[in-house]
Amino acid sequence: MFDAQLVAKQFPALTQTINDQRLVYLDSAATTQKPKCVIEAISQYYERQNANVHRGSHRLTAEATSQFEAARERVAHFIGAASPNEVIWTRGATEALNLIAQTYARNTLKPGDEILVGEMEHHANIVPWQIVAQQTGATVVKIPMTNDCQLDMAEFEKQLSSKTKIVAVAHITNVTGTRQPIEAIIQRAHKVGAVVVVDGAQGIVHEQLDMTALNADFYVFSGHKLYAPAGIGVLYGKMSLLEVMPPWHGGGKMVEKVSFSGTTFTQVPGKFEAGTPNVAGAIALATAIDWYTQFDHSTVEHHVHDLVSKTYQALNSIDDVTILGYQPDASVLSFVIEGVHHQDVATLLDQQGIAVRAGNHCAHPLMDALGVKGTIRASFAIYNTMDDVKRLVAAVEKAVDML
Repeated sequence: MFDAQLVAKQFPALTQTINDQRLVYLDSAATTQKPKCVIEAISQYYERQNANVHRGSHRLTAEATSQFEAARERVAHFIGAASPNEVIWTRGATEALNLIAQTYARNTLKPGDEILVGEMEHHANIVPWQIVAQQTGATVVKIPMTNDCQLDMAEFEKQLSSKTKIVAVAHITNVTGTRQPIEAIIQRAHKVGAVVVVDGAQGIVHEQLDMTALNADFYVFSGHKLYAPAGIGVLYGKMSLLEVMPPWHGGGKMVEKVSFSGTTFTQVPGKFEAGTPNVAGAIALATAIDWYTQFDHSTVEHHVHDLVSKTYQALNSIDDVTILGYQPDASVLSFVIEGVHHQDVATLLDQQGIAVRAGNHCAHPLMDALGVKGTIRASFAIYNTMDDVKRLVAAVEKAVDML
């Protein structure tokens, strides 16, 4: 039987107190806390296997290379990639999106082409497309959202045309937790010959994936939102696309032969992984996946959704609290308190040992659409409990009374 309290005990950071109160961590959409086994995997690497990979002839580098590539295979299996070679290591989802923009997009777009981008996207899935549009003469076109914070599929259908070359959307949005219809988006975009880029930073932890079945052209995510460390991420791409994309960074490892008369590059995935990679991060990501997949996925998601539902019911009954874009099957809840700055609320909650996120959440266009400068966001994960919900609700009630 699933017991969130027992799970929480595996996270050292959650044992600390703030102002003599147990930490209630409700900022997992920004980054998840790390279980002890993941922290130990990092220490184990640096204590016993620390060496560069794909270089050298000694035992340490052989062991490090073996674990590094085994981690790639683990990720490929986890997301249902056709081959481990379709998994490119990056620093995170942001770098992966920029890599796609500056390799695939910059080399294929031309003046008059269009990039369709959802209105609810994180800045990391907007700004790289704006930059490459300026470089190529292409145009970024906003896919609007509906009043209930859903992607406007009717408008999306109207926007699709022979000019559409790239469609960039999040699997799950980071402010409201909206699960976007990526299957339908992919199917419709492919009918006009467009390539689909899915930002899976929020989705990777909440859904079991099969890239072959999903048929996304690119899918990116960050390890630190999947109970792994910061600084490691994944770019999944279809091999047919990766093979024709030029390298982004130049340096060691990504070459076969270098001379002053020219350079030949190695094959995928190596040509995208210049320099010394984050070996410890890759190994720790595989460890995090192994740890997370021991739990029944549907049970965990039901637990998280139940916490969000209970939080919604309680906060929605408090005068002056307005919940924005509530999604019943989400892991996040964003709200504002009338007449009070969101940062002031977050500070008051922090003084009571409750960690939430306040601000625009790197989603200015969405804030503009909602008519607010920022929100307070509570985001839940596997280690949160009903006691966390009660603490949050009591703290918000206290904040409303104080302000």
